[in-house]
This record gives sequence, structure tokens and C-alpha cells, in this order.
Amino acid sequence: MAGQDYQETADPAAVRRHPTLFRTIKQRRNPRLRRSDITVTDEAAVKRAVKAAALGNAMEWYDFGIYSYMAGTIGKVFFPGGSGTVQLLLTFATFAISFLVRPLGSVVLGPLGDKLGRQRILALTMLMMAFGTFFIGVLPSYHSIGLWAPALLILLRLVQGFSTGGEYGGASTFIAEYAPDKRRGFFGSFLEFGTLAGYVGAAGLVTLLTVTLGDSGLQSWGWRLPYLLAAPLGIIGLYLRLKLDETPAFQKLASENTHVRASEAADAVETTTKGDLGRIFRDYWRPLVLCVALVAAYNITDYMLLSYMPTYLSDELGYGTTHGLLILLGVMVAMMLLINQVGRLNDRFGRKPLLLAGMLGFLVLSIPAFLLIRDGSIILIIVGLAMLGLSLLCLLGTMSAALPALFPTQVRYGGLSIGYNVSTSLFGGTTPLVITALIDVGGTNLMPAYYATGAAIVGVIAVLCMKETAQRPLEGSPPSVSTAEEAAELAHEQAPEPRF
Repeated sequence: MAGQDYQETADPAAVRRHPTLFRTIKQRRNPRLRRSDITVTDEAAVKRAVKAAALGNAMEWYDFGIYSYMAGTIGKVFFPGGSGTVQLLLTFATFAISFLVRPLGSVVLGPLGDKLGRQRILALTMLMMAFGTFFIGVLPSYHSIGLWAPALLILLRLVQGFSTGGEYGGASTFIAEYAPDKRRGFFGSFLEFGTLAGYVGAAGLVTLLTVTLGDSGLQSWGWRLPYLLAAPLGIIGLYLRLKLDETPAFQKLASENTHVRASEAADAVETTTKGDLGRIFRDYWRPLVLCVALVAAYNITDYMLLSYMPTYLSDELGYGTTHGLLILLGVMVAMMLLINQVGRLNDRFGRKPLLLAGMLGFLVLSIPAFLLIRDGSIILIIVGLAMLGLSLLCLLGTMSAALPALFPTQVRYGGLSIGYNVSTSLFGGTTPLVITALIDVGGTNLMPAYYATGAAIVGVIAVLCMKETAQRPLEGSPPSVSTAEEAAELAHEQAPEPRF
């Protein structure tokens, strides 16, 4: 590609006068593939990598789901004394605070993932997330220690937010670099399967506790149980991640760097985290901006449907909390059953068509869907949620394969982590808070639909600006295939044609 770009920008007359010279330049910039240049993936290793990455993602969203679905209860435990709206706003403000520190986590952990390796940093993020979630479960309430209770809650949310700054970028990079090029969408969809599994686990557990303990039992001690379950989940996830090998793409990059660097002293500036950050913002600002725009549209719709919706159904429409969770639970289970098929579809037809379908779905269907939900009938609520769920499914099943392909291998973890978390902090974690405030100020419970529509417009523009990356090697990484036969065929296709 680089040689082709060079030849296209060169003087055409010079190319005609010196065809051999320009052909040599092109061949040097784009050397023919050898069989040894092609990565043949190990199916068992890919599955282990997917399992470890998806479990960490499931735990992250399990925590966020628990916090969102028990927002009313957490408000009463840690922020008593105010009205219901004030408690809800303070609870969602604390929810948003953890997102404010995510960019800090991304600028520290992301470049370290590009320097030290994906596996080490992913093990660290797993440990920090489990620590924060578990200790929220043992926090004393406001009635026990006063203002220390919300202060400690905020501190632990900050620990979680910092660790999450390196989680999604690392997990999606890990799967993308392990998966074969033609199946990256399918394997990447398991990451978001973990997202849905975390939400389903959270919604199911909160529903069960609400039914069995009632509001009083939930408020006195039952709210702690979901957080305490984080300890065994964290231990399992940490074990799985520590057992993994580094990705083939990173191993190849590290090997090349070892041979290329003649002097460590000469590379001192480039090997600092500050130098890596400067390179990301200086040389890769275009994919960074595109990543921010895609994630903004994706996360606003994601958090609106999967985090905020139960609160919307109960607090804004007066619907029973348990009934709202059960309906959303059914929608999410249906999405889990379909998400891997979306991964297969974007491998076959491309990332852009699936992403565009999802963005256009939110653009066209958000207002009609919320009008149906607002009606209050169970059937219409299910239909409205299904409309939004199908649109989100197109994004969920595709984004984890599309985003890592925006950046080359040497800055993939850092670039994706920074872009994803800056956007999530500004637009994702603040979604419940912004929508609650907009409804209060605007006086209409259609504000979530308007907000989603605006996000979808940004998303459509971003998708139109991105390149198609399905069935292609990641930039800066060697081609990756499933079998030795496929590698031999690919190498043969790249072999020079005989001249007679």
C-alpha cells in the first residue's frame, strides 16, 4: 500500500522514464509475502484468549449494571436526606465520576500495554476491577459513618474507573490480534457477548433479590451480595489471563524492535510513556478522532438502553422496577443469542454495512420506539425495546472488530484505549445523568429518544468516514489465517509471476 501511494504521488512522466526504478521501490516497500510471514492461528489458543478477555469485560459491565439497576437503593444507602430525584442525581453523578478518571487510566495503561505487552496489563486491570467491586460490597452505610460512606464509595469508583481505562482497549486488541483475519468479527463479538452476559447477570440477580428480599431487605443488606460475588469472578478471570501467552502480533513487533534497535540510549525518548503518548496524538490523531466519534454514538445508545432503561421505566413512567428489569432481561438474552451471528455477518459483508445499519436504526427508530415504550402496555414496551435492541445489536456485534483496526500494532492498545475512554467518559458514563437532567429541565420523557437520535447522526458520519477492514490484516501486523493450507495458498498468490 505504501509503495502504491508513493508511485501515485510521483511524477507520472518520471514513472514512465524509469519503470524499473519505481518497480523496485514498490517491491521494497511492499515485499512479497513468504510463508514464514503469515501467522497460522491456534484454534485452542484463540478460544482461551477470547474466554479470558470476555470474562473481564463481563465483570466490568456486571458492576456497571449492578450500580445502574440498584441506583434507587444505592441512593438511599449513601445519599439519604434528599428527595428521590436528588438521590438519583447524586447516585448517577457518582456513577459518572468513575468515568472521568478513565482517560487517566487509558493514558497510563494503554501505552504500557504497547510497551510491556497486552497480557500483563490485562491481568492488572482484572485485579483492580475485582478489588474495587468487592470493597464496595463491604462499605459501611451513611447512617454508620456519615460522609465517609459516599467519600469511600467515590474513591472505589475511581479505582474501578482507572482500571477500566485499560480494559476494553486491551481486551479488544487482544482478541483482534489473536483472531484470524477472516473471522475477526465472529471472535470479536464474544467480547460484547461478555458485555451482555454481565448485564444479564446483574439484571437477573437484582430482580431475584428484589423479589425475595423486598425493598427493605435490599436496602439494609441485600444490595451488598452482588458486589461480594465479584471476588470469585475476579480470581477466575485473573487466573485465565495469567495463563495466556502474548498475542502473535505483539510478539512479532517485540522481535522486530529487538533487532532494529542498535542503541537503547538512542531510543530513550521514544520508549517513555510520554513519548508514546506524543506519537499517538501527533501521528495518529485522525484515527483517534474517528474512534472518539464512533464510540460516542455507540456508547450513548448502549448506556441508554442497557443501563438507564430500568430507571426510566420505573422513575419516569411509574412502571414496576421488577417488571421493567424482567422485560429488559428478556431483550438482552435475545441479543446474546444473536450477537455471534452479527459477528459472522460483518466478517462476510463488512464492518461498515452493519455499523451503518445500527446507526440508521437509532436515527430512524428512536422516537417511534420511545413513543411505544411511553404508552405503558407490556407488548408495546417489548416492541419498542426490541427496535432499539436490534439497532444496538448491529453495533455491539461489530464494534469490537472495527475499532482495533483503526490503529497500527505499535500504538493499538494505547490509541484505542485513549480514544475509547475519552469518548466514554464524555458521552457514555454521563448518559444516565444527562438524560435525567434533560427530562427534569425539558419536561418531556422523550428526551432519551432525542439524545439517541443526535448520537446516531454523529455515528452515521463517522461510519461513512472509516475504511472497510473486514477480512484484511490489521495494520502493522502480518496476515493471520486459520490453517497451514490457507497460509500456503496466500503465499502462493503473492508469489511473483514467471516471465517468459
